[in-house]
Amino acid sequence: MKVLGIDPGTAVMGFGVVEAARGAPARLVECGVLRTAAAAPLPARLKVLHDGVRGLLDRHRPDALAIESAFQGRNARTTIVLSHARGVILLAAETAGVAIGEYSPAQVKKAIVGRGAALKPQVGYMVAQHLRLARAPSPSDAADGVAVALTHLFLQALPRARAAPALATR
Repeated sequence: MKVLGIDPGTAVMGFGVVEAARGAPARLVECGVLRTAAAAPLPARLKVLHDGVRGLLDRHRPDALAIESAFQGRNARTTIVLSHARGVILLAAETAGVAIGEYSPAQVKKAIVGRGAALKPQVGYMVAQHLRLARAPSPSDAADGVAVALTHLFLQALPRARAAPALATR
């Protein structure tokens, strides 16, 4: 299974493409960030994000796109703008016919680090450990995108792993 993970943002959007075959460890295919011009109007920034995600979808042809869900922060405007970014990312995945998984920041941290209140450096460190990398992907937004992709892989694999013993005992 190949997953494109997205850490949404309107200034910097982190992404990571991770692939895992049944019984094999996950491997990092690509990661990085999409940046938009801070002075550009919001619609122009959203177009850059949409076009960038469509490019990633076309290049990698993932089985799923996993995205971090919006959270209510202290600044309502930031939450609203982040929701716009999520909207164009979800639209790109839907129009490409790619399955979508959404995970809260706490779900991602719990899946990667083992606790939902983990700090960014801990997430980066554990991403590197899970993928057997010498160091965490950089910048941290890219590591976060990879973490979202890994979360999807981990959580999608759990139901199959749980179902197998039950089927074997029948």
